[in-house]
Amino acid sequence: MSARFDAIGMVVSDMAASVAFYRRLGFAFPEGAETQGHVEAELPGGLRLLLDTEEVVRSFHTGWEPPSGGGRTSLALRCDGPAEVDTLFAEMVDAGSGFELKPWDAVWGQRYAVLLDPDGNGVDLFAPLAVSGQ
Repeated sequence: MSARFDAIGMVVSDMAASVAFYRRLGFAFPEGAETQGHVEAELPGGLRLLLDTEEVVRSFHTGWEPPSGGGRTSLALRCDGPAEVDTLFAEMVDAGSGFELKPWDAVWGQRYAVLLDPDGNGVDLFAPLAVSGQ
């Protein structure tokens, strides 16, 4: 079998808002992505984050409807340290992002917070509380 993991795809209701949100988190979308129906950002390791508008999805899947209820998908972003979790969380919330969990010290040994993208998908920010051997 030659199939390999290549990309993460997400359907968005407002491309401009989603591109702005993910750019603030460091994702590099091309200039003019805000006005497109499909955009891609390269991720470390050669993976890609793909964003498609609801209209694009309906162009080939006419009966598609957005899911209702709580989010089922999240992206997790590892920060350089606990302070970066707090700083990035504050910057995103100050820029208007919603959130599900404020930064806290999780029992599993990480500083952890959950932002919400414009469509309510979780974006976890985390960093180890302590580096082993220190």
